[in-house]
Amino acid sequence: MNINRRSLLLGSAVAAGAAYGQQKVGTGMIGVGNRGSHLLQGVLLQPDAKVVALCDIKPDRLDKAASTAAKDNPATYADWRRIIDRKDIDAVFIATPPYLHSEMAIAALKAGKHVYCEKPIGVTPAQVRALVEAARSTNRVFVPGQQMRSMKQLSEAVRKIREGAIGDVIMVKAQRHATADLPHDGSSGDWYFDVAKSGGYLIEQSVHNLDACNWVIGAHPLRACGFGGILMYKNDPPGRTIFDCGSLTYEYPNGVKMSFTQNVFHPRGMPNGNQLIYVYGTKGAVDLLSTATMYPLARDGQPTVLAQKQQENQHAHEAAFYDSITKGAKPPADITIGATAALTSILGHEAMVKQTVVTWSDLGVDV
Repeated sequence: MNINRRSLLLGSAVAAGAAYGQQKVGTGMIGVGNRGSHLLQGVLLQPDAKVVALCDIKPDRLDKAASTAAKDNPATYADWRRIIDRKDIDAVFIATPPYLHSEMAIAALKAGKHVYCEKPIGVTPAQVRALVEAARSTNRVFVPGQQMRSMKQLSEAVRKIREGAIGDVIMVKAQRHATADLPHDGSSGDWYFDVAKSGGYLIEQSVHNLDACNWVIGAHPLRACGFGGILMYKNDPPGRTIFDCGSLTYEYPNGVKMSFTQNVFHPRGMPNGNQLIYVYGTKGAVDLLSTATMYPLARDGQPTVLAQKQQENQHAHEAAFYDSITKGAKPPADITIGATAALTSILGHEAMVKQTVVTWSDLGVDV
């Protein structure tokens, strides 16, 4: 019998889900800082989850997380490998500095754990490649923290665009602007401003926005060029190696173009701040992240809302992770989506650093 790999993995996932029955999914959390503490709150809301153990190298964070999860009486560790070694842990959440994501996720997968790995899944092509290979060699659930994939309004708008609501997508204008730099004396300041550890704003934060652009276009970029720099916060904090702004152009299949900008000095009162994605098609354009409204090119055309505002569950992505484990449901994001998002941001970062056109094939990762 010729059984393809996808069917085999889906069958394994369904079987694994059925095996849980009423048993809760033993969960370990690696990293319980700013992002990790938010994930922990979501995990505690899931009826199928039990927090078995927590890990962080900072005692204050670990103590706070242990108090938050007191109902589950979790063990606490400073060494993340203790989480991986526990046989009563079925699922692992990874919310550490990005340069550690790939190594930890690979170790968890090899130990037979289901993995929820915060974005980006790696800050170098080599890290992404290694994790892709590990995730595809197992039938464990792997979900990257590309949470925008679980937003209902966005999902509906993307679906209608992909079905032709604005004609063929030909161009995207997107941005991620912030009103201030990350706090220099904050609890993440010891790693965030080191580009080797965080990847910088494009890779650590804008990976969300770039993933949404890939999603609506329906492809990953073929090449990128652009410029970045430290224009506002020069050597601030001392030793800073991440850019505070950047301007990029991506080219996708069929000649589709995308312009992307980022900065951390957009005045709070200035219009059109923070995040936006404008999607241009042959029939009109959509303000994707705000109202999901389509504005037709025809002079007599009337704006149309593609997707109504909905009550969004801020922990929908975590809930989907557990549904994938216990029910065999298809997750909203998988290793391919996580890898493509990370590589898109890495592609842009490389283009800014090298100040030349960098192609997707230059990254050397098969997704």
